[in-house]
Amino acid sequence: MNAAHPCLAALLLSACGHSQKTVSANVHPEVVPPAVPDANGVRITGLVRALRVYSIQTPQIAQIVQGAGPQGNRLTLVTLVSNGSRVKQEEPLAEFDNTRQLDETLEVQAKYDDLGHQVKQKAAQNQSDAEKRISELKQAEADYSKALIQLKKGPVLAEVERTKNEIKAESAKARVESLKKSHESRLQAEAAALRILELQQQRQKVALDRSKANADRLIVKAPLSGMVALENIWKGGTMGHPREGDQLWPGQPLLKIFDPNGMVVDAQVGEPDNSRLTTGTKAQIQLDAYPGVLFGAMFESASPVATTALGSPVKNFRARFRLNDSDPRLLPDLSAAVVLQQP
Repeated sequence: MNAAHPCLAALLLSACGHSQKTVSANVHPEVVPPAVPDANGVRITGLVRALRVYSIQTPQIAQIVQGAGPQGNRLTLVTLVSNGSRVKQEEPLAEFDNTRQLDETLEVQAKYDDLGHQVKQKAAQNQSDAEKRISELKQAEADYSKALIQLKKGPVLAEVERTKNEIKAESAKARVESLKKSHESRLQAEAAALRILELQQQRQKVALDRSKANADRLIVKAPLSGMVALENIWKGGTMGHPREGDQLWPGQPLLKIFDPNGMVVDAQVGEPDNSRLTTGTKAQIQLDAYPGVLFGAMFESASPVATTALGSPVKNFRARFRLNDSDPRLLPDLSAAVVLQQP
């Protein structure tokens, strides 16, 4: 009986040990330490960049109608895409208030339509006046023909009648010549007046197209599919992202849109380490904003010309490293550390 007690005690202790280990694993999960770069690698600093990036600014709106009002050319932001959101190409990014632009377009459209009516009216009037002059010219030519017939009766008429007929014929001939010259001069003058109206209409058409283009420009669309990063602007004495309701000046930075699938790191490599930059050189990227997180990269290119800072004897080469994968934490202008791996 006493010999069985040690075996029983050992069995109970073994069972209790397994149970205690299981409970401890559930309460305290194992924490995997972050990977540490190779201590023998060369560490350089750089900035994250996007290969495809577009800077979007507040649209430039040409003033067509005089009198922009007390706000000048500032535009009121109505809608704006949120920071960090992904958008597709031609998707709206921002929209500005177009009330003033629509009023301007209606005013320019009214002037264009009025000039169109004036052109039609002037063309009809020119045609009517030309027909009247042609009718008068034909009547004068008929009178001149009658006067020539009367001249043929000269031998059988008295001297006084013959003289009267000659005077009538000369007068009819002078009238015909005068009407012909007047008709040609009137045609040129009327054509010139009509051309002036047509040019005014064309000029107004250009203003109308420009006004419509300004209205379309108030809706800013994405030039490519990618991620949005809002710019910091000066407003109210502080720096911050633009918000709906802000009044912005034309040409003011609004946001950047970049393709997160093509991210690189631009770094300055010292002249002694330039020999290690060969095709296929691998590197690890660590962001200062996310310590302990590593991203794989590969050397892509380097500048053939070295530069040096003022007063420093060390020359540096600009090198570019292409990140292997995309990650939402990889944003432009983030400082990063590049660790070249041993070959």
